[in-house]
Amino acid sequence: MAMTTRGPSTRPSSDLAPAVALFHSLSDPTRLAILHRLTEGEARVVDLTSLVGAAQSTVSAHLACLRDCGLVAGRPEGRQMFYSLARPELMDLLSSAETLLSATGNKVALCPNYGTRPRAATDSAKASAR
Repeated sequence: MAMTTRGPSTRPSSDLAPAVALFHSLSDPTRLAILHRLTEGEARVVDLTSLVGAAQSTVSAHLACLRDCGLVAGRPEGRQMFYSLARPELMDLLSSAETLLSATGNKVALCPNYGTRPRAATDSAKASAR
């Protein structure tokens, strides 16, 4: 699936479903933090739990999601599992996202639907603008 076309699209939205699923898998802060850590190399669940401050079961569930999406691979060693990025292209995608955020001055954080500002602050700002 190529997403580099410009101009009006005649492509059915079902063709975009894989891209939607990919970006949805990246939209969770915990999964994104895990992926960001894995760009540095392999990690065990215990390493990731301390990083994201979540329970082992939560981290394991996120890793299962990422593994099911084909983004993360596990390598057993004794009783431990070492996780790593399954596709090096993911590092390119994350790097491109950082470049885009930098180029836009992180304006996406101000988005009223998906931004990082609390909803109450966004609703107050809308009310003030009226």
